[in-house]
Amino acid sequence: MSGYDQGKGSDVLDAEDRARFEQLVLPHLDAAFNLARWLLRRRADSEDVAQEAMLRAYRFFRGFHGGDARAWLLQIVRNACYTWLEKNRPVELMTEFDEELHPQPSTSPEALAIAGDNRERLTRALETLPPRFREVLVLRELEGCSYKEIASITAIPIGTCPPASPSSAHAVLSAGGLP
Repeated sequence: MSGYDQGKGSDVLDAEDRARFEQLVLPHLDAAFNLARWLLRRRADSEDVAQEAMLRAYRFFRGFHGGDARAWLLQIVRNACYTWLEKNRPVELMTEFDEELHPQPSTSPEALAIAGDNRERLTRALETLPPRFREVLVLRELEGCSYKEIASITAIPIGTCPPASPSSAHAVLSAGGLP
């Protein structure tokens, strides 16, 4: 086998690894697209970046040695999104969250989650946030990730995830006029 053939074959999984990839990673394709959609905001961009992230996951699946496949995939998606944002919309990455602009409401995040009719306002509120704040809320509230998974996906220490505290979550949600 020539060196070219060996290099070409390194990106192709054998039947066993391909089956593992399909079993462990593919079920999280919707979560991957959802995260990309929330971070990038535009469907076409999100589809492209999610597809690129899935290709990266496939190409490097041999390096996945167990653990949480969803967190592993979402970390790849997150990194692909930030790489895309740096190249295409660097200004969005510079935006900071200003707590003075988003007063803290008295309702708990749990009560807000129960009130399903606030979904549209929640969507608007999330869309106004910088990507680094939006990603944590999307992972926690929409994808149901634990704070440990979020810390793993975002490489942020578990106690410092931006909206991990109830007061920060309140401030973020109030940005969209949620009580």
